[in-house]
Amino acid sequence: MHPNQALIERFYTAFQQKDFRTMQACYHPDLRFSDPVFPKLKGAEAGLMWEMLLTRSADLTITFGNVQADYRSGSCDWEATYTFSGTGRTVHNVIHAEFLFKNDLISRHDDRFSFYEWSSQALGLTGKILGWSRFLEKKIQRKAADGLRNFIQKKAKN
Repeated sequence: MHPNQALIERFYTAFQQKDFRTMQACYHPDLRFSDPVFPKLKGAEAGLMWEMLLTRSADLTITFGNVQADYRSGSCDWEATYTFSGTGRTVHNVIHAEFLFKNDLISRHDDRFSFYEWSSQALGLTGKILGWSRFLEKKIQRKAADGLRNFIQKKAKN
């Protein structure tokens, strides 16, 4: 097994165990992270995002597979099932992740999933009607960014 494949597996095994510290340790300090909800995280922000999500989630389950990697890049398919706190609705999100590596750590992490499918599950009728729109996507991104900013500020005070 390639060492970067083992790194991805370590990351997702830690995710399954809600071990955000191990997840954070898999990331390079110059990390760039992107997904439809958190499109432009840099450095420690991504690790703190996982910490926020994991410490707030009571019923998150993660599965992963199809892990592939070489010296430069890698990929993985993973699924998350959880209750979306904003509505109490169950979400089953199917994600494809792509990675770049630097100094034996993840330097780029891009998660791709259907925002429409996610918002339809998380928001119900609102998501089904508006999930295709940039308006709803931008609104969700702003709310997520505000939540992460508040989490980071609160954490800094402690």
